[in-house]
Amino acid sequence: MRYLPLTDSDRSAMLAKIGAPNVDALFRDVPKSAVVPLSVFDLPDTQGEIEVERALSRLAAKNVAAGAMPFFCGAGAYRHHVPAAVDHLIQRSEFLTSYTPYQPEIAQGTLQYLFEFQTQVALLTGMEVANASLYDGSTGTAEAVLMAQRLTKRSKAILSGGLHPHYAETVETVANLSGQVVRTPVTPGRAEDIAALIDDATACVVVQSPDVFGLIRDLKPIADVAHAKGALLIAVVTEVVSLGLIEPPGHQGADIVAAEGQSIGNGLNFGGPYVGLFATREKFIRQMPGRLTGETVDADGRRGYTLTLSTREQHIRREKATSNICTNSGLCALAFTIHLSLLGEEGFVRLARANHARASALADRLAKVKGVSLITPTFFNEFTLRLPKPAAGVVEALAAKGVIAGVPASRLLPHDEAARDLLIVAATETNTGEDCEVFARTLAEVLS
Repeated sequence: MRYLPLTDSDRSAMLAKIGAPNVDALFRDVPKSAVVPLSVFDLPDTQGEIEVERALSRLAAKNVAAGAMPFFCGAGAYRHHVPAAVDHLIQRSEFLTSYTPYQPEIAQGTLQYLFEFQTQVALLTGMEVANASLYDGSTGTAEAVLMAQRLTKRSKAILSGGLHPHYAETVETVANLSGQVVRTPVTPGRAEDIAALIDDATACVVVQSPDVFGLIRDLKPIADVAHAKGALLIAVVTEVVSLGLIEPPGHQGADIVAAEGQSIGNGLNFGGPYVGLFATREKFIRQMPGRLTGETVDADGRRGYTLTLSTREQHIRREKATSNICTNSGLCALAFTIHLSLLGEEGFVRLARANHARASALADRLAKVKGVSLITPTFFNEFTLRLPKPAAGVVEALAAKGVIAGVPASRLLPHDEAARDLLIVAATETNTGEDCEVFARTLAEVLS
């Protein structure tokens, strides 16, 4: 009873109070097609704590750490070196246990690093203002679409086929009820003519650069057409290290930038928690979701920090709120800020150059493997290969030989027959020249 404190009589009393005959009545609105009987799942009987610990340890032992063998996965989550100082500093008790800084008189440390974080994000993206983080890049993209719909008072959002499919699905889930979401065809390795689809009903165009296949996009022509039609351009970045070399989206005409900040200060962590970056033009600031930390002075004229804009449902009337986001990825944002501070501007640029150089050398080497062709003409640290056979099977064969080769495009686009032979490969500063050579040699063995 330690973990299940309610007795049958307790449950009966609760059901009687709300007028439900049984627990199943609480789920009567769930479609029958979505209900799966428990017998379908092969679950063990209840076990004691030590037995559960042993079972989970056996499962965990099956995992392969990203650093245990040559690793080339990307597609939205990237393995980078994170200095030991980052993890050490974020575990200080005043950071690790802090929460929403409602009381500035006791939360100056938290507010200051959030202010510094916003400054860093604004500089990286080339925008005028940034918020104090969101959950991740995908939900940030969905929030950007909602924001654009509010600003333009239009309903249609056009999503580029090069937008990460998981991001596109998140936008459809979140923004579909507030308007129309249109996804353009997927064209791996080349840019679709998305500007031709913009009309007077378009609220925003969402374009990722580098896109999910690694292609670097020129956002300026798209921004010009969008603005001429009264629409906004939302730029998405899943690999934030690319901003060390590529012209920032804000300088290319983007109105809103939604990005994933995992690459700086945060490990892969089995998929999370990550940190969403969100920046925009100052004139749009009151429709920006999340919260904004600002600089001020106290009664004695000393510099201080406080929440200056928090237009979310916890703070103002629900119908006036810009978002129902109830927190931010504060600790991940702190890790981002510490890592970027340690790098500095020159270090960040050097990191980006190292990534691009490693990926370029790897792409040249892999393209020499018989039957393999590079379909991404311009890229940062991620590119797409066309293989002579389905990529998913090749990845499994390479994994068996000790190489984690990348992400089969079919995993992201399971219903797209044209994606079956495509392999998305990422190389970062963590990959050695030996890793790349082992990859190329093993790929040639598997394909032969």
